[in-house]
Amino acid sequence: MPAVYEHLLTVGPEEIDRLGHVNNLCYLAWMQRAALAHSAAQGWPPERYEQLGAGWVVRSHEIRYLQPAYAGQKIVVRTWVAGMKRVGSTRRYRIERDGQLLARAETQWAFISFASGAPCKIPPEVWQAFELYEEEAA
Repeated sequence: MPAVYEHLLTVGPEEIDRLGHVNNLCYLAWMQRAALAHSAAQGWPPERYEQLGAGWVVRSHEIRYLQPAYAGQKIVVRTWVAGMKRVGSTRRYRIERDGQLLARAETQWAFISFASGAPCKIPPEVWQAFELYEEEAA
């Protein structure tokens, strides 16, 4: 699989706010769906993390909104893992429409034990599933 995953979607009418464009919270939901789809494509769907007894939780999100999106538009959420450390990772995103950058974002993820809720070391098999791509979410 390529290091950069492309998650395609079409803006639904339910995602539009009172100002007539996509609600900011929808961008966050798109990011979450893209990250989960990327993980599954790399062989790590939610069920596999459940079997492992550990997985990812969000520590923080940062989103920079640059252009609005509207109902019916085709959107691509590009995402990649930019770095991994002992118990965490950085994931970046570019949200685009027709090659135009709508938003760029970054999420800090922590790897935790589901039993204790405490951070734990990322196992080698998880680490090796993701090719790091260090380009900024410019």
